[in-house]
Amino acid sequence: MKTTKKGFTLIELIVVIAIIGVLAAILVPSMLGYIRKSKINAANSTAAQVHKAANTALTEMDEEGVEFTDDEVSIQHAMNAPLTGDGIEGKIKKFMDDAEKCEFAIHVHGGSCVAAAASQDKKYFGTYPAGVVKASGWDDASTATDWLTKVKESGAVDEANW
Repeated sequence: MKTTKKGFTLIELIVVIAIIGVLAAILVPSMLGYIRKSKINAANSTAAQVHKAANTALTEMDEEGVEFTDDEVSIQHAMNAPLTGDGIEGKIKKFMDDAEKCEFAIHVHGGSCVAAAASQDKKYFGTYPAGVVKASGWDDASTATDWLTKVKESGAVDEANW
């Protein structure tokens, strides 16, 4: 009676490792791209929330009879800083639960509001209205305010509507 040994040969193991290596070389870079895009989408979503809260706050202030010039409505908020008062900052907090937990900037000019927000790690930035930020954005912005300035300088937002 002949006995057979069970197991894999060295050649079979090397082939399997080579296949895994090829798959990893193909998938890892594409997965990193997906992670970057998802963080930018999350920042865009936060910017949209800030934008909606700011527009609601501005509408409420207008109904209360508060008048302001465009130069007065440019707000920068650092992460985890308190939002207080009866001004637009306090009203943004009222309309957005997590406003104090994120870094954002808004600017209103001619009745049009543009918002920028940073991701939690402050490496990625998003804006609202959508379509202004691309995945291949600027890498030298360090705050949401820097990002909003770069968006304006790039011409991505029509200067007449800024």
